[in-house]
Amino acid sequence: MKKIKLGNSELEVGEISLGCMRMNELSKKDAAEVIENALDCGVDLFDHADIYGGGESEEVFADAINMNDDVREKMKLQTKCGIRKGFFDFSKEHILKSVEGSLRRLKTDYVDSLLLHRPDALMEPEEVAEAFTELKESGKVRYFGVSNQNPMQMQLLSKYLKDDLIVNQLQLSLVHTPMIDAGFNVNMQNDPAIVRDSNVIEYCRLNDISIQAWSPFQHGMIEGPFIGNDAFPEVNAKLQELAEKIGVTDSAIATAWILRHPANIQPVVGTMNKGRLQDIAKASHIELSRQEWYELYRAAGNDLP
Repeated sequence: MKKIKLGNSELEVGEISLGCMRMNELSKKDAAEVIENALDCGVDLFDHADIYGGGESEEVFADAINMNDDVREKMKLQTKCGIRKGFFDFSKEHILKSVEGSLRRLKTDYVDSLLLHRPDALMEPEEVAEAFTELKESGKVRYFGVSNQNPMQMQLLSKYLKDDLIVNQLQLSLVHTPMIDAGFNVNMQNDPAIVRDSNVIEYCRLNDISIQAWSPFQHGMIEGPFIGNDAFPEVNAKLQELAEKIGVTDSAIATAWILRHPANIQPVVGTMNKGRLQDIAKASHIELSRQEWYELYRAAGNDLP
């Protein structure tokens, strides 16, 4: 699999990562096979969060591979914090407590990256900066990022941080493209012209912040997959056409569509199916033409001006 660097860090990872939200649903044996299969595919960044499975996903992950120094060196671990039951919390106390819990569950001394999970309207950036500094100096976190934040939120936080943010994790799939749509419809009076994220994709590119695409096969927020869904006949027909032409699956084409964007976006795929991940990983070697990329975008229901 092709490698990318996250932001301006020294973290070199496979350009597709594995989201571990549903790992708590697996047995230890099955989880071990999923993780080993991912590494065999070149997928070496594993995305966690303190809330996934109520913390159990991190525990299952570490237990499955009998976490030790040799295993740890083969992978990059990322976790997220800030979502609590009914509210968001970027307080220094909660950030530090959350990281300690993740390290304990993951059975490791450090994580490679820590992301703030969803924007906290009550964030005190100075307090976040204090937590990040303490975690960095103690060696518990190497790099930091955010998730679901717009440019001004990142800029406000960055004003107080000692280190650059390296990641912003955002929802993106072939049928969820608001961060792309507005760029096609500048100065127009149609719905796609509405800038919903303050031009986050351009901001991240300008500031060397890697975008990680969550739910790359989903429509809506939790409605389910669009691939193979009869509600999306045109895009599925185009995916199938290209899949047959290239000799891969439709999921690989949908992933390749994200990878084709010059922002070096890293899809975070959540499948716990070994065969499906193997199929998706083939996207790393697919180079869609500019015309094919636009054909898929239009098949997803988007009009070009």
